[in-house]
Amino acid sequence: MKPFVAPVEDILFTLNHVAGAKELPDWDAEFASEIAGHFASFAEGEIAPLDESGDLEGCTLTEGRVTMPAGFKDLYKSYAEQGWPGLTIPEEFGGQGMGAMMLAITSEIFSGANHSMQMVTGLVPGAARTLLRFGTDEQKARYLPSLASGETLATMCLTEPGAGSDLSRVRCRAIPDGDSWQISGEKIFISGGDQDMSDKILHLVLARTSDNGIKGLSLFLCPCTRANGSRNGITVTRIEEKMGLHASPTCQLVFDGAEAELIGDEGQGLMAMFTMMNHARADVALQGVAHAARAHDVAASYAAERQQGRDADGQPVTLDGHADVRRMLDEIDAAALGARAIAHLSFVTMEKGDNPDLVEFLTPLAKVSGTEAGIRGAEQGMQVLGGYGYLREYRLEQTYRDARITSIYEGANGIHERMLATRLVSGSPADAFADFLSGERGDDAAAAHWEWIEARRVLLSREDPMSLAHEFYLLTRDALLTALWGRFMAACQHHSQQQRLLRVAETQMRQLSVRRTGHLALLSAA
Repeated sequence: MKPFVAPVEDILFTLNHVAGAKELPDWDAEFASEIAGHFASFAEGEIAPLDESGDLEGCTLTEGRVTMPAGFKDLYKSYAEQGWPGLTIPEEFGGQGMGAMMLAITSEIFSGANHSMQMVTGLVPGAARTLLRFGTDEQKARYLPSLASGETLATMCLTEPGAGSDLSRVRCRAIPDGDSWQISGEKIFISGGDQDMSDKILHLVLARTSDNGIKGLSLFLCPCTRANGSRNGITVTRIEEKMGLHASPTCQLVFDGAEAELIGDEGQGLMAMFTMMNHARADVALQGVAHAARAHDVAASYAAERQQGRDADGQPVTLDGHADVRRMLDEIDAAALGARAIAHLSFVTMEKGDNPDLVEFLTPLAKVSGTEAGIRGAEQGMQVLGGYGYLREYRLEQTYRDARITSIYEGANGIHERMLATRLVSGSPADAFADFLSGERGDDAAAAHWEWIEARRVLLSREDPMSLAHEFYLLTRDALLTALWGRFMAACQHHSQQQRLLRVAETQMRQLSVRRTGHLALLSAA
């Protein structure tokens, strides 16, 4: 088994030279490198070693409480003592006040080291962002310091047995109770719905306050304990038995008159919840990237050592000397590098704050691209290892199992593709994307821009464009990748593995040209 190694140089290269982080007024590349190095050392030395054992042991439910795998509680204590929970929470509330770019760095490294552990801790930044935007001063003062210190972990409670992606079907109900509210109903698929690592859990719950469709939904803060210290009316009825992420408890929760308080305005719960969901979707994109990068590292290391067959001169040759294996390794590498660039571009644009339309368009692109890269990368990595890839010993089978959920949760990928081809393609978000493509240099970028504009015209001419959503996503992704790989090629001298980047980039540019033409032809012929 190859120990986890954080892809720090690739991450920093993409931020600095491809995604444009250097354009941010507060960006400090040297400081970012220090943060990445510190977290990478922690992830490699303490977080990653519990990934396999956590997967094997899983979580248990005893008398309504979840017990995490051995070592996880001590690991979380170390994580909190080092200040990582409060990375992006303002200093006035006990955090470190850093921006989303630092979170993008640590989140990817964390996911590559131990996706399950990252899942349980990863909703804190989104909860904090929601509190900062919609909470009262009193709510911020009461909850944010606890989130920053690690005393409290957060959950996001949306899904119900009859309400998955269609949130208008939410039936969990909140009724006024003096100065507070009482929530009753059931929620399912709640990551970290209970655990024994943090002293407290803050549930952000979407509940119905009227029967007026999605306008009747409000968002509530529902702590695991009441003000008097007693357990709130929240019960874990089961932990789901899942294909992967065994060390992340995915819980069914029953709220039985649970005390809660409204955050934001009544009836605007979806608006408040999307603040948390958008962060989660960007985070999921990097989870996929992390799995693709991990798959490449394992497969490339194995292929460089395993001898198989002989070359034209009759000399023994390692696996990576075979053209088909080299192809697969470069495809995994390209998937990780390209999807990371899309995700980082989304983060940088979000952090700039001057182009929300482009952020809205890039978010579903990043989510789908990153998660598909993780799944495909793990699958191809297993193929490179052959029979050993199918064994637990080399860990790629766990990488595949853990990565597989990413294309389903936080909005199934098909839903994000449909959104690109319907609501977003006809409005200002698509205009912002077209403007971005038009500003990129080079003949390849110009061709990609023209082809995307033509694809958009085709979609807008169709009465029902939803059947073309997947093909339009593919062309849109490839148009964006054309621009980003052009940036890779222009800056590859800044990476210690210049020849690797240049080889992969040149191959991608050739393939992208052919793929874009094919996607456009299929769209036009439909």
